[in-house]
Amino acid sequence: MSLDAMVDDTTHLLEVWVAGWAGCRGYETRREGRFPAALRADTTHEWEYFAHDPSDAEFAELAAKTAEVPARILTILTNDVARYTALAEKNGLNVTSASQTMMIVDMETQDAEDPWLPDDDLRWVPSTTGGVHHAVVYAGEEVAASGRVFVADHTAVFDKIVTEPGFQRRGLGSFIMRALAAQAFEHDVEGGLLLASLDGQQLYSHLGWTTVCHVLMLSASDEGADLSVG
Repeated sequence: MSLDAMVDDTTHLLEVWVAGWAGCRGYETRREGRFPAALRADTTHEWEYFAHDPSDAEFAELAAKTAEVPARILTILTNDVARYTALAEKNGLNVTSASQTMMIVDMETQDAEDPWLPDDDLRWVPSTTGGVHHAVVYAGEEVAASGRVFVADHTAVFDKIVTEPGFQRRGLGSFIMRALAAQAFEHDVEGGLLLASLDGQQLYSHLGWTTVCHVLMLSASDEGADLSVG
């Protein structure tokens, strides 16, 4: 499937992303009607529901399930943020995050070779556990940057791309992405997929990634937690 065709089917992209994200984090998944859900066992200990451009009636049903427990989250993928912000207010939910985007890349445009570190005082350690590929850069014994990737439906889903504050602006975010891409090529991959924070969007755009849509996180509480870091 071409990149344009994948972008046109955001509902499928969401399904693939949830599968890969849950794979990265070891989350249990299930269906809530036609929509995917994941149990965030390591953070909220509650369910998070996901939907791409649901109807008003579908949104109301998902909002009601979300509002049953303050720690539950409803995440909407859309390019009509105003509509779902209004629906959230109507259904008693608060916007806890609106800065993230879903991004995608054709993996044929990414380098399949292991990258070189920008500094001799750094070393990187790749590993694989339970199908999750990890890349960690160390400065001595201190973690400087890290990330992970899980392949679902021929798609490399990248997660938790983090450069620690003391090591930023040294190209380590790009290094981690390239290191993980090289590991993902151990599988038959066609596309790459991630949810990008505001800080990460510029990096990923520089690496050839394209924005698909906005990500709106909603909850009955005033507290939220971004899905992805970096």
